[in-house]
Amino acid sequence: MDTLTVILLSVGLAMDAAAVSIAGGVTVREGRARTAITLAILFGVFQTGMTIAGWYGGSLFSGYIEGFDHWIAFLLLAVIGGKMLHEGLKGEDGAAIPFDRVPVLLMLGVATSIDALAVGLSLALLGSEILGPAIVIGIVTAALSLLGFWIGTAFGDRNRDRAAILGGIILILIGIRILAEHLLT
Repeated sequence: MDTLTVILLSVGLAMDAAAVSIAGGVTVREGRARTAITLAILFGVFQTGMTIAGWYGGSLFSGYIEGFDHWIAFLLLAVIGGKMLHEGLKGEDGAAIPFDRVPVLLMLGVATSIDALAVGLSLALLGSEILGPAIVIGIVTAALSLLGFWIGTAFGDRNRDRAAILGGIILILIGIRILAEHLLT
């Protein structure tokens, strides 16, 4: 997988975490620096781990579905991207999230990285390497989460939906690119 695709994929995957971080920046008033760093590390680690877990799961049965793996990758990315796009367009309720509770943070880590699990599966089906892309996904997620938190602090929650929309569009476009590369070669 080429570098540009990995970076675009990473940005697309990071949008859920960045959107949650923006919400954190909007709502957290005390301990902002600690919360921002905690969210960045948490989301980066979860995105990396879930991508690798999905890849290992996909590696177990990739030999059985090689003839149509590009369709599976396309469908997974299109569904995930479509879900993100839909959620971004419909908006969120803006309810405050208790960012100081460990169980809540763990649930947010899992919830924002489910998409990474599916992407890891897609990468396995495509026969791609995992370690490099997973690390880039984690780093990009951590960086965008940190940036998102401070954007939320500075500009309020009006950017949260835009981040989800952008992430959804990026994932859909990557899915289309994967499908086109396999069908046109």
